[in-house]
Amino acid sequence: MFDLLKEDIQAIKDRDPAAKSSLEIFLLYPGLKAIRMYRRAHKHYLKGHSFRARYISQKAARKTGIEIHPGATIGRRLVNDHGTGIVIGETTEIGDDVLIYQGVTLGGTGKDVGKRHPTIGNRVMISAGSKVLGPITIGDDSRVAAGAVVLKDVPPNSTVVGVPARVVRQNGKKVDVKPLDQIHIPDPVQLELDNINKKLKELEKQLKE
Repeated sequence: MFDLLKEDIQAIKDRDPAAKSSLEIFLLYPGLKAIRMYRRAHKHYLKGHSFRARYISQKAARKTGIEIHPGATIGRRLVNDHGTGIVIGETTEIGDDVLIYQGVTLGGTGKDVGKRHPTIGNRVMISAGSKVLGPITIGDDSRVAAGAVVLKDVPPNSTVVGVPARVVRQNGKKVDVKPLDQIHIPDPVQLELDNINKKLKELEKQLKE
């Protein structure tokens, strides 16, 4: 546990230029407190002590503003930068050296059972206010832009932006995508109705023939 603590503190030092000392990080950084309490809760969760595990996780949420379900699987050196408003769901899996900013949700869509939450690869950065929803995978070395809503798998070494998120850079090269029109945004419901009307017309034509 002491080795893990040293790793976590060093990871914050490497990522946060505002960090002045190990003592400051240990005593004052909510992201470090949240991950330490998560590890305690996760041990109880694995032993089947679900009530005790949830009690610790909810206590951590009240103290830090970061809610990590004790059932989540988290690798080494996770950094919750600032941290307030981060939510990590029960079946989330997070790799090593991941950086998560404030207001991020790794959640479910409400439609899935079993594996309901995302799988985050190694060395991923998820920027402030992003939502990654459902049993999708964010590949290694990828970046999720601030405010993005990710609903589909993201390939390794990619950058995604927007609502819904789309890949704009992969393997260091820009991806040729249609520019996002912020005013004339397509209405998905209307598009679906148009599609249904088209199929109805085709069926009517077949019936007449």
